[in-house]
Amino acid sequence: MVSTQFAVNPVGPLSLPAQSHPHHALWLLLEAVCDPEIPVVSLREMGVLRDIREGPNGLQVIITPTYSGCPAMTQMNDDVQAALAAAGVQAEVVTQLAPAWSSDWLTLDAREKLRRYGIAPPNREAALVGLATTNDLASSTGSSVHLLQFKKQAASLPNVACPQCDSINTTEVSRFGSTACKAMYRCLDCLEPFDYFKPY
Repeated sequence: MVSTQFAVNPVGPLSLPAQSHPHHALWLLLEAVCDPEIPVVSLREMGVLRDIREGPNGLQVIITPTYSGCPAMTQMNDDVQAALAAAGVQAEVVTQLAPAWSSDWLTLDAREKLRRYGIAPPNREAALVGLATTNDLASSTGSSVHLLQFKKQAASLPNVACPQCDSINTTEVSRFGSTACKAMYRCLDCLEPFDYFKPY
């Protein structure tokens, strides 16, 4: 199921809930489900797994794509369904498109795992450029209206540290790397090419 309705989901990186949380066991179960394109990072650490909650027809697992049209979302959905089925849990996987995913939702562990895997994590300063913010406005009918505002993109590229040698003497080779959510960079010191996870 895909939902485009704006939902009040947790924003920002998510930690594993406490043992007292009603769905703690399910969060632990899904911690083993990783991004199929970056298998060292769980969906929670990537900020893709957003919530586990009771819906109108039962349990719902909420996932949000890193960007609309991400080809890995079908695999993520299937992997979550498979993990739930293997544990005998009946739940609906809902792809929630709003609020849109942000690279600020990556956990600190995810950023370090990306770096060790050879992918430069998104630059936090760059993530603030072009960031969509949501404001609630009261319409004439008294209902809530969600307004998205976008900041102007910067002309200069961010300083991206090489995940191999930590040098910031790097250059963008291509706006697209191994996947559409990454750019291809090259370190001018150690000469190694690497992927840079683009900020959103």
